[in-house]
Amino acid sequence: MTRTPAGRGRTGRPPVTSRAEILAAARRIIDRDGATGLTLRGLAAELGIGTATLYRHVRDREDLLVQLLDELAGQIDLPAAADSPRDRILAAATAVHDALASWPWAAEVLTVDGFLGRLGLCALRPVETIVAAAVAAGRSEQQAVELFRHVWYYTVGEILVRACSRQRPLGAAPGPFLAVGEEALSQVPTLAAVGDRWLEYEARDTYREGLAALVDGLLAAGGGRRGVG
Repeated sequence: MTRTPAGRGRTGRPPVTSRAEILAAARRIIDRDGATGLTLRGLAAELGIGTATLYRHVRDREDLLVQLLDELAGQIDLPAAADSPRDRILAAATAVHDALASWPWAAEVLTVDGFLGRLGLCALRPVETIVAAAVAAGRSEQQAVELFRHVWYYTVGEILVRACSRQRPLGAAPGPFLAVGEEALSQVPTLAAVGDRWLEYEARDTYREGLAALVDGLLAAGGGRRGVG
């Protein structure tokens, strides 16, 4: 019996090698299995190719996520430039927030210090908008970078908390707001008075108003030219 050489037994379309198809397959896996389900070996199997072929396009899993993030970042619809630097900061940060809310897996790349050095041009556009607007509002270079960092931490933190909340098993009821006993409640009287209403308040989407308060405070604390922003 003639043995078919390894890799020659497939029929149908030829092995996929294009970057676009690789990234599309990676998104399918993430949508189906979550970010933890994405591995290079699993991606190669999804595509019907060998891992050696895949390594021609991606160095490792982190590089794959960065490429995927860059592609998705190109789809972020940055609003038209506002007259006010403050409003440009708010608009850019909100656009990033709304996009990342659909891609919580991106936190694996974006929560590591120095992540900017990994990103391509598309993903850097909102960062440029925020830093440039802070400079236009009279902040120094250092203050502008620090403003971006504070906005970034707030934005990513909000996304991660809400993403984790959505991962509660379907139908599972939230636990009690406070798990301490009655005697211990006297030590936290304000929290005890809020009680389970905390969960109601916590569920509100307050990102935009929180962002505005944060940016206003950072711009005011930074000094600089009056009347700008």
